[in-house]
Amino acid sequence: MENLLLCISVGLTLSFAFINGFHDGGNVIATAVCSRSISPHKALFLASISEFVGPLVLGTAVAHTMAANIFNLELLEKLPSVHLFTMIIAAISGATIWNLLTWFLSLPSSSSHALIGGLIGAGLVAMGRFGIAAESIIKGVLAPLLVAPLIGGLVGIFVFSAIRALFAKAHRGVRHLFETLQKPCIIVLAGGHASNDAQKAMGIIALLLAGGSGELRGELHIPLWVVISCAAALALGLSTGGWRMVKTVGYNICRMEPVHSFASQFTAMSVIGMASVLGGPVSTTQVVASSVMGVGASRRLGTVRWSEARNIAYAWFLTVPASAFAGAVMLVLLSRIVEGKWGLLHPLAD
Repeated sequence: MENLLLCISVGLTLSFAFINGFHDGGNVIATAVCSRSISPHKALFLASISEFVGPLVLGTAVAHTMAANIFNLELLEKLPSVHLFTMIIAAISGATIWNLLTWFLSLPSSSSHALIGGLIGAGLVAMGRFGIAAESIIKGVLAPLLVAPLIGGLVGIFVFSAIRALFAKAHRGVRHLFETLQKPCIIVLAGGHASNDAQKAMGIIALLLAGGSGELRGELHIPLWVVISCAAALALGLSTGGWRMVKTVGYNICRMEPVHSFASQFTAMSVIGMASVLGGPVSTTQVVASSVMGVGASRRLGTVRWSEARNIAYAWFLTVPASAFAGAVMLVLLSRIVEGKWGLLHPLAD
């Protein structure tokens, strides 16, 4: 039973990375494709290669952070392996349910926040409120959830205003410059998205492999096969297209020309890069979508379809509580299948 649950939990984590690829990955090519700066197939090719290479060359720091900052590791070590595997299965299932629902509704929510929400919900049921590292979650999830869209929007306004001032008298042919500049932007954005999100899946698998070994509070070892498989799952997911999210971000928020798309991509690349340097985790989905809103608003407020922006904002704020609820419900159901009486009555739950 223990080995079967371990295989299922690792398989589900890789499946979630695949879903993340076509759910969130489409954001990095959305504006470039919809502004006709690059063909969809070329954009997918560039982004998929970058999504695979990014996690291999940019280290595993986020994976260690992910593994160490959601749960109280002292209580987590006390969980028997079967309970740990079941908890992770429930958490990933809850996050997957929310991701597939928002994908069906074409709402670009954050897969990272869905994953963290699922872990919070399942962790609360398994270990009680002291099993969750509340302070780390507030600093690492809730604060960026509120701040990242605001920064993305404001920087988008600033960047497009600066471009408009610099190129106000430029020949119309300057659009070719902005079309060309978006290719390296796609590579950098996709690599940054993959290195961040693939490492979250790596962190979960590292927790699973260390479960029951008494090594959860040390430096978790992340085998090379974990790094490669998570990177491949994310790249494969993106290679399937993610066209629902591409359409929402690239078409439905506001009409994009190459210069607007470049301004949005440059903004997202700058904000995400600065956050990485400062160690602040941000959602690529939120930064890209808010930068599109900022660029659109700097042209004219009426160019932004605010009803679409409002629906996206609702999805952002609902992601963590909804996926936490789904993760908690899944654990209650699974615990009765796996071990009968285990669930809300687990001795670690207060």
